[in-house]
Amino acid sequence: MITKETSINELLRSHPLVREVFAKHGMGCIGCMGAATETIENGAKMHNISVEALLKELNELCNRK
Repeated sequence: MITKETSINELLRSHPLVREVFAKHGMGCIGCMGAATETIENGAKMHNISVEALLKELNELCNRK
């Protein structure tokens, strides 16, 4: 389960398809230097995105597999 403490970089490595969700929200996490150290919560806050909504989408995508 993906939580607000999950590292963006870790998530991108383990579930490459999450790029779709990040891109949908205008989060350029793939090439961002901050992705190496930031959590989902920090990234959401930086982009003014609801962390709860983002987590819901990310978990739904990862659970479809």
